Amino acid sequence: MLGSLSDADDALQEAWLRMSRSDLAEVENLAGWMTTVVARVSLNLLRARRGRREEPLESRLPDPILSSAGGTDPEQEALLADSVGLAMLVVLDRLAPAERVAFVLHDMFAVPFEELAAITGRTPTAARQLASRARRRVRGAPTPDRDRARQRAVVDAFAAAAQRGDFEALVGVLDPDVVLRSDGGAARPEESVIVRGVRAVADRARLFAPLTAYARPVLVNGAIGAIVVTDQGPFALLGFTVSGGRITEIDVLADPDRLSALTLP
Repeated sequence: MLGSLSDADDALQEAWLRMSRSDLAEVENLAGWMTTVVARVSLNLLRARRGRREEPLESRLPDPILSSAGGTDPEQEALLADSVGLAMLVVLDRLAPAERVAFVLHDMFAVPFEELAAITGRTPTAARQLASRARRRVRGAPTPDRDRARQRAVVDAFAAAAQRGDFEALVGVLDPDVVLRSDGGAARPEESVIVRGVRAVADRARLFAPLTAYARPVLVNGAIGAIVVTDQGPFALLGFTVSGGRITEIDVLADPDRLSALTLP
């Protein structure tokens, strides 16, 4: 819903406070009541964020969720299978707050439009239209390959080609319409760029060659990724979206402040 770990914590704490102040004996459907409270708090946070945000939306990546690349814990595997990838979160960040809430609650959690109407302050028909508009935009997001081993093979081929400086091999593993997003934050504004197209992304990828020796495999929101850790600490986090056997999106978090706050697996 929020794409921000700190905002998610704030939303849950606010919902818990409201719950502690309420007479739950009068609540017929506790799960529905909590869904409504958390959704309304999230909607307020999204509106406040949009009102105060100064940096371009495209230059900022949502908070990533990291886990071990070799994890076999069944509970963790189940969570990863249901996780929302970075590419999807980037698309959700482009939606208006009410559209995002309507899409997430209806399409991901099957909340009826009548309940969405009460949450968003719209009619059921208007709530349906919110979800429909959001759905049309989300359909443009690439659908990642489900086979993680296949994802890893493609990303490994990308890393090997980058290390060799093999331009043609890089082009071979990148989708023609590949997009690379890099978020350097306030500390590295020169790193906040968006690069589109296979040749432009391949050119930039060759710049990563000296860093490949410091890269370690991780899962980023359930998909294959890598974190570059030098003697000074985390330097960059890369998340890959692999679709149809090629890399369609690369998301690079290079903001030192946000990297230092990550919980590394």
